[in-house]
Amino acid sequence: MPNRPKPTTKDIHALHAMMCQAIADPIRIAVLYELSDDGEHSVNELVAALNLPQATVSRHLRTLRDRGLVTARRDSTFVFYKLTDHRVLDALDLIRSVQSDILSHRHHIIQTPPPRGYE
Repeated sequence: MPNRPKPTTKDIHALHAMMCQAIADPIRIAVLYELSDDGEHSVNELVAALNLPQATVSRHLRTLRDRGLVTARRDSTFVFYKLTDHRVLDALDLIRSVQSDILSHRHHIIQTPPPRGYE
């Protein structure tokens, strides 16, 4: 068995960053949520659901496919997409929950009057 180099922490962080970049776009997030059921969706279905141009949806699907978040299946002239792993939606939900907590905390700070004598 050939000796394979062990991935470095830097390599692992780079892979993590690539995954985060894939979900760092509002359109790609919307695409992922559209694919949240267990079925497959054609590009045309996603275009209609998202009310976006076909080229835009296709470009974002390619990014998601390249990162392994969706899989594609060609049937004649149609391409159908589905989520590779639904845990990505759990990750998005967790990020949304953290963001909500941060915003609530900031709102509380803004609404709290300054201490007496502070000017």
